[in-house]
Amino acid sequence: MPKELIAVAPRQPELREYEDPPLKPGQVRIKSLLSAEKHGTTLPIYRGTSPVSEKVYDSKLGLFFPKKEATRGWTAKFPMPLGNMTVGIITEVGEGVENLKVGDRVFGHLPIRETHTVDAQAVHPAPPGISDEALVCVDPAMVALMGVREGNVRLGDKVAVFGAGAIGLMAVQMAKLSGAVFVAVVEPVSIRRELALHYGADLAIDPTREDPGVCIRKATGDKGVDVAIETSGAYPALHQAIRATAYGGTIVPVSFYSGEAKGLHLGEEWHFNRQVMVSGARVESEPYRDHPRWNRKRVEEVVLELFRSGKLTVEGILKPVVPIEQAVEAYRLIDEHPEESIKLGVTY
Repeated sequence: MPKELIAVAPRQPELREYEDPPLKPGQVRIKSLLSAEKHGTTLPIYRGTSPVSEKVYDSKLGLFFPKKEATRGWTAKFPMPLGNMTVGIITEVGEGVENLKVGDRVFGHLPIRETHTVDAQAVHPAPPGISDEALVCVDPAMVALMGVREGNVRLGDKVAVFGAGAIGLMAVQMAKLSGAVFVAVVEPVSIRRELALHYGADLAIDPTREDPGVCIRKATGDKGVDVAIETSGAYPALHQAIRATAYGGTIVPVSFYSGEAKGLHLGEEWHFNRQVMVSGARVESEPYRDHPRWNRKRVEEVVLELFRSGKLTVEGILKPVVPIEQAVEAYRLIDEHPEESIKLGVTY
């Protein structure tokens, strides 16, 4: 029987067997080739520390409520599927499906699972010339693109990226593509700093050994950067992003923050330096500020074109990559030893 990776409770991953359901009209069945996880969003939910672990988000009101007070909305529940994006091959097509056929390579927001039976509109045809590895990184690339655009990074700007996971590594490349003349990266994990430098970062700072705010200001003539993009989800990193940003500059937090804001001190530099903090890098939160010219479809199309043209690379981002039989151990690794990983990939 096919297997899927799930969490049965906080920090308890399991491989579970399942049976494929009957194929309904309008659906397709997919055999997975490669899947990847979205560390920054899913790991806090997996750990039980995310805002949606304790509360419910009411999308109609745009507010969080304690679970006992909520009557509707999004909240974390176990067992929960693990994984964010999957590339696969269509093996069956249901009645009424016209745009897809058996043998087509497709991708979509699908969990770590050997097969998928989904509505045809849940997946997209994989463009020729774009690798499976790039396609499972479409999600972080879209978030990075939103962050760079929300920060209004322009030719000649100086930029700092906090966190060099998949989103941060994409943001480094996109900031350079946007014309940034200087890009600094702040990241405690050495393999991520090295990859950021390989991708074109001008400076890589280990925040456990150096003061990022001081280092970045010294590297920019004591002024600070024009734009800071915070991708790590750590409150101390957001505080350092504020410290590293010039007077009147822009800070873009793209992360899904969890827990109390320890290490974030808004009474310090934030109070004095008249900066702008921009929310809006969540891809699902539509309409966008530049609607109707930009929407989720256009963001995805731009990302795919950047991959196709070779202007954006994912070389080295998928680490570790394991067969599904080793997915439980690999998931524990990315949770307990983040210094050994960047973005989990699973093969079948």
